[in-house]
Amino acid sequence: MAAIAIVTDSNSGITQKQAEELGVFVLPMPFMIDNETYFEDINLTQEEFYQRLAAGAEIGTSQPSPESVMNLWDKLLKDYDEVLHIPMSSGLSGSCESAMMLAKEYGGRVHVVNNQRISVTLRQSVLDARLLMQKGMSAAQIKEFLEADKFNSSIYIMLDTLYYLKKGGRITPAAAAIGTMLKLKPVLTIQGEKLDAFAKARTTNQGKSIMINAIRNDIVNRFGGFTEEKGIWLQMAYTHNEEAAEVFRAEAAAQFPGYDIWMDPLPLSIACHIGPGSLALACCKKIEV
Repeated sequence: MAAIAIVTDSNSGITQKQAEELGVFVLPMPFMIDNETYFEDINLTQEEFYQRLAAGAEIGTSQPSPESVMNLWDKLLKDYDEVLHIPMSSGLSGSCESAMMLAKEYGGRVHVVNNQRISVTLRQSVLDARLLMQKGMSAAQIKEFLEADKFNSSIYIMLDTLYYLKKGGRITPAAAAIGTMLKLKPVLTIQGEKLDAFAKARTTNQGKSIMINAIRNDIVNRFGGFTEEKGIWLQMAYTHNEEAAEVFRAEAAAQFPGYDIWMDPLPLSIACHIGPGSLALACCKKIEV
């Protein structure tokens, strides 16, 4: 059986330490902060990022350079037969398409998965890939499996502020002003390719209810109506508000008894566009092997 190196990027929420424990490899995402380059979980921590964000620093995201991607692959292919590369959703970044182009230079030894996921759902894809590899699948078979499974997940994200969407040009200043005046808490969704508007809440509690009901609806109507945790993974994520996230996790656990809810900080590439104080609820359909 071929030795396969599983690679993802830091948008999976998997830290360098966790990657070592899991036996996978994480490519750090680069950030430009006041014209200096930083790399998530290498020389930029979550706390440092939010400090710079609050101070008004100019922050921009970028995709990994071709050199950094190829250097990692070259290093891994000295010890492994194949590389299975699972980047963030191609609908949210050009890094997936770039990796697919670079992989053409490797004679079929590098397989890039267009998995359309990010954050906790991308993390689950990495865990699924490990399981499939342990079951004896080749890298090409795992790629095919994950791409067929890519839409069996959902993320709902409630924002605490509209400031960063306005700053990034994703909503107009007028829409941001009206939303702020009405104290709206937008709920966004990722169900595949892009981050889209889903609903508008007037309070935090209403936003939480919207996300819980949306996940319940997905479980029933999209993922087979599982009434037990054996068929669904539940996950949560947050931006710089772990205490509030723990409260929400307890509330969600009461609505989904028996589920073990995994929770991570949202990756910084999302956080820089939505700001601190956000809460997210996600689910993935468990794979059958």
